[in-house]
Amino acid sequence: MSIQLQIDQLYWQINNKTILKNITFDINKGEVIGIIGPNGAGKTSLLHCITNQQKQNKTSQLNGTVRLNNKFISSYSAKALAQHFSHVAQKAEAIFSLTVIDIVKMGLLPHKTLFAMNNDHDRQQIKRALDKVGLGHAQQMHYDQLSGGEQQRVLIARALVQKAKILILDEPTNHLDVYYQHQILQLISQLNITVIMTVHDLNLASQYCQRLLLLNQGQLIADGSPSSVLTESQLSTVFRLPCVVTQTADMQKPRVFFSLPSQQGAHNA
Repeated sequence: MSIQLQIDQLYWQINNKTILKNITFDINKGEVIGIIGPNGAGKTSLLHCITNQQKQNKTSQLNGTVRLNNKFISSYSAKALAQHFSHVAQKAEAIFSLTVIDIVKMGLLPHKTLFAMNNDHDRQQIKRALDKVGLGHAQQMHYDQLSGGEQQRVLIARALVQKAKILILDEPTNHLDVYYQHQILQLISQLNITVIMTVHDLNLASQYCQRLLLLNQGQLIADGSPSSVLTESQLSTVFRLPCVVTQTADMQKPRVFFSLPSQQGAHNA
């Protein structure tokens, strides 16, 4: 595999509070990576730094380097970054009044001049992307008429049209029911591009990610396969709860179960 992203000794502090501390890892082309950890661990902050979207001001201190294709991330223009990264956020309220096809068309913007018109090739790209996510029938529907899972699929279709090399997702299954959680993550894992996403549910991360990064208090605690990262000792320490990890017989993936300590559970009953 060829290295696509290199993060080296990344350190970020805001108002004397350490957000990320000396984080180092590489990302290979085509990997599906899940970033996991408790709330406040630095997961979303790490995504911001990877894509050069971190907020910097007089009270912040950012050290270390992020390289994309062996070039410093800060050397890329915003348009060039949009040709490499596509970001799917948890919510997209600003586009609720638009139709599905209008939203997916936005993926063309990084490849167009200001007043360029869409051509037949562009329209074919949009159609293929919508067909791939199973929404070819919904082009003229309004975004706010769709279910949560369908809305996420629209945003993924926009990312496909954008032709980004790396797909960035921040909690893509948040607010979705179980069926759509699996539908979205299965789709993402089959796109054949590099995927970096924060995932709240450890069992979903185990099932759909090739590699996991475990963060805690801004530090990278573990980096590796789901089996090597999702261990009882590491998870019990990071999440501060007793933990049992089993192995599924059908998929050979670890399954994680947490429980409150017996005394605390009895006290709260």
